[in-house]
Amino acid sequence: MKTVGTLAATALLCACSAIGPRPAPDGARLEVMATERAFAKSMADRDLAAFASFLSDEAVFFSGPEPLRGKSAVLAFWSRFYSSPAAPFSWEPDQVEVLDSGTLALSSGPVRNPKGELTARFSSIWRREAGGWRIVFDKGAPVCNCTPP
Repeated sequence: MKTVGTLAATALLCACSAIGPRPAPDGARLEVMATERAFAKSMADRDLAAFASFLSDEAVFFSGPEPLRGKSAVLAFWSRFYSSPAAPFSWEPDQVEVLDSGTLALSSGPVRNPKGELTARFSSIWRREAGGWRIVFDKGAPVCNCTPP
């Protein structure tokens, strides 16, 4: 029985180490900020393959009338944004928070049209996976020039 417990503990440790050591929360925050910026750069560079490299296989994007489920569905929909020579929009993170466990993160920030005008805000959930941070949820929301009540 002791051997089974030792094997189970060893397997668990190996599974945990597969995603690499967890940085301190501030370090993880900086990692996610840099990852989000690199993700956004894929749009500026018109590089759909780079965009794809940031997607989790089970990503869910709220980009159309129904949530897009899975990497292939997200790529099929988002390829339209990469088809022209000029990027139709850009984004950048202005807020990032990471769980103390270092396994999940939230990034959010402004989305701008080609003229630099604010048109929306995005919110993305990132998960630490083998090979780095991968986006698992993404949703944007339009902004308005509303006067607060």
